[in-house]
Amino acid sequence: MTAHIIDGKAIAAQTRESIKTQVTALKGKGIDVGLAVILVGDDPASHVYVGNKIKACEEVGVISTEARLPEDTTFDTIAKTIENLNNDDTVHGILLQLPLPKHLSDMQEDLVQMIAPQKDVDGLTTMNAGKLFLGMDDGLVPCTPQGSMLLIKSVEQNLSGKHAVVIGRSNLFGKPMAQLLLQENCTVTIAHSRTQDLAGVCKTADILVAAVGRPKMVQADWVKDGAIVIDVGINRLPPDTKGISKLCGDVDFDAVKDRASAITPVPGGVGPMTIACLLGNTVKSAS
Repeated sequence: MTAHIIDGKAIAAQTRESIKTQVTALKGKGIDVGLAVILVGDDPASHVYVGNKIKACEEVGVISTEARLPEDTTFDTIAKTIENLNNDDTVHGILLQLPLPKHLSDMQEDLVQMIAPQKDVDGLTTMNAGKLFLGMDDGLVPCTPQGSMLLIKSVEQNLSGKHAVVIGRSNLFGKPMAQLLLQENCTVTIAHSRTQDLAGVCKTADILVAAVGRPKMVQADWVKDGAIVIDVGINRLPPDTKGISKLCGDVDFDAVKDRASAITPVPGGVGPMTIACLLGNTVKSAS
């Protein structure tokens, strides 16, 4: 058995087409959907991510603005920037690009919580996290778990009663992913670095979601025959003999694809869905 490769690029493109239609409809009602991104410092990966987000906004007709702040920006300056955007009626979504520079790392959570919940398109404020926990559908859900769920549903509509294992317990991904799976009536296990017999736990999963940031950690003998495997990790391998440094996920794709029924590749799996869901959250906020 060779797994069905879940094409995140294609599903993200379909999602963006639907969003584009919604943006056009809102424009017809006199609402220009707006997303503001706050980018602090010179982290190269963050600049790439923000560039991709702005390009995606243009594609669907969302107006994007950037607040670029220098590396040594103070907490108070960022707080004021957030306050101004909270009060700006032309901005429907606010994204504080993480991680922040080192001198702000202890204050990152405080800044995130200053974003107005209705504009919190990353879904990280306590209001949105609480709504997700309570199963309320009017909150904003973090983009990567939301995108991962769409990929799972693209291959299996009825998840009721299935055992899902999420490796990773972060507020950004692991916990919200578990909540989304619970809402689909899955039995959910959250596993992590301290889990005893992690491989054995994973092998019980009908749906296995890996988000740990360790290259190719999940091996074939961790995976139940016929499981759906969602690989959220994105890791850069050391350069090969030709000096080429490739990306890989947390799952050993080549080994696992012969056991799973469906699997996401890295790149081209979960990544494109994250940006599509960010646009979706911005439109939901504008609506």
